[in-house]
Amino acid sequence: MRLLTRWLITAVALFVAAWFVPGIRVEGRAWVSFAVMAVVLSLVNALIRPLLKILSCPLMVVTLGLFTLVINGVTLWLASVIAVDWLGVPYHIDSLWSALVGALIVSIVSTVLSMAVREDT
Repeated sequence: MRLLTRWLITAVALFVAAWFVPGIRVEGRAWVSFAVMAVVLSLVNALIRPLLKILSCPLMVVTLGLFTLVINGVTLWLASVIAVDWLGVPYHIDSLWSALVGALIVSIVSTVLSMAVREDT
């Protein structure tokens, strides 16, 4: 049940990011795109994000953790590339700046929704 809740929260956060950021476009059946993109983003976060964090540890120390936003943006952009190129999901991110803003929005929305769900259970 927790995995399904996390997946739904991520899909909603991706929807909000696509709604607010002009550089993030979704075409066709949008909810299918958000659902697949949530799975792809979760896999990228589980497999590649830890490696990026280890490799960028000195930058994270120097920037007092703010470089984590760049890592989040890169993982969102990478998940979009994987979803578009390999799976044919139309979730396009136009630039790294759009990915950075989108990652910030996804992080905020995911945190707020996770706290709201946690309080209800």
